[in-house]
Amino acid sequence: MKSRDLALKIAEILDKKGAEDIMILEVDHLTSIADYFVIASGRSVQSVRSLAEDVEDKLLEEDLPPRRKEGMNESRWIVLDYASVIVHVFHPEEREYYNMERLWMDGSNQVEFAVQA
Repeated sequence: MKSRDLALKIAEILDKKGAEDIMILEVDHLTSIADYFVIASGRSVQSVRSLAEDVEDKLLEEDLPPRRKEGMNESRWIVLDYASVIVHVFHPEEREYYNMERLWMDGSNQVEFAVQA
C-alpha cells in the first residue's frame, strides 16, 4: 500500500471511531523518518487507547502490523509506527502542549480527506 493511501486509510479508521481534529501532514520533505504523520485526539485516556487499538486491529486484518508502538500504558500520547506513516493519538491536554502541527506544518503539507458525516 502506498504511503498516502495508508495515511488516508488510518484517518478514515480514526474518523469512523470518533477521533477529533484529525490531521494528515506530508512530512517527507522535512524528515527522513516518515512520509506522513496522522495526528488525532481522543476525548479521554480510554478514548485515546481505543482509537489506537482500533487502528492497529484494522491494519492487522490487512497484515500491516506496526513496527513499533509507544504510550499504550499511559494512553496520553500513543505513537504507532508504520514505517512510512506515523500515527500520533493524543489526549487533548498533550496535543495542546506538544502542538505537533506547529512543529511539522509548513503551510502546504496538510493532506485533505473526507470526514464521515
